[in-house]
Amino acid sequence: MVITKEKVSSDIINLNDVQLRQVAEFLDYLKFKETSKRPRQFDESEIAKLYQEFSEEDRELAETDLADYAENLNFEDAKK
Repeated sequence: MVITKEKVSSDIINLNDVQLRQVAEFLDYLKFKETSKRPRQFDESEIAKLYQEFSEEDRELAETDLADYAENLNFEDAKK
């Protein structure tokens, strides 16, 4: 059986709303599946920029959390 775009288009025109939604969801799945097969191309400069941004954020969080942690330890020690 030969499948052509015209035949598929003709069949789609005759679908009800539920069937049309199912076809649309399947098309989305096929597109997703195709893009997930391709190896991702990473821009090393963008990765370096993100690494720098996140490392600064991590350091700030660690310093803040460490101060909170020490404060809580002192609080717990004072209760004893």
